[in-house]
Amino acid sequence: MCAVTTPTFSLFEVYAGHSLAGMKYYHLILTLTVVLALPTITLAKEKGTSADVEATIKKIEQELTDTIVKSDTSAFEKYLASDYLGIGPDGVTQNKSELLADIKSGTLKLESSNLSDMKVQVAEAGMAVVVYRSDDKGTYKGKDITGQYRWLDVFVKRDGKWQIAIDQGTPIAKQ
Repeated sequence: MCAVTTPTFSLFEVYAGHSLAGMKYYHLILTLTVVLALPTITLAKEKGTSADVEATIKKIEQELTDTIVKSDTSAFEKYLASDYLGIGPDGVTQNKSELLADIKSGTLKLESSNLSDMKVQVAEAGMAVVVYRSDDKGTYKGKDITGQYRWLDVFVKRDGKWQIAIDQGTPIAKQ
């Protein structure tokens, strides 16, 4: 007669020569390594280099300038945060919907705008500040606003996209 044996499968047989306590430490070390490495990898991936962020921010600023001259709000809809706060050269504050309405209606009309002297400071992975100069020709509420301005824009990265949260413009005095 032939004896039938049922195969057994246990942790001790699979890891022959290793104790259960040793295997627990192995799993603990592996788990800790993965848990500690993921945030570092993710941060490095999101952060990019300062040069990459600077190039992206400069591109966004130029796109905003190119579209406002055409009275096109598409770039502003894309790049202004939902809680955007703008402080105009006249000291008046505006939210996103107010600025978009001014551009669409022609209340704010720029015939030309040239950017220069742009400096981008990357504060952290999700925040950058840009300061630049603009030489503008246009009108706001029927008044001539032709002149030079210094702008400060605060960018935040939300859902992987750079957006302006706050900006402020100051007229540069003629000398």
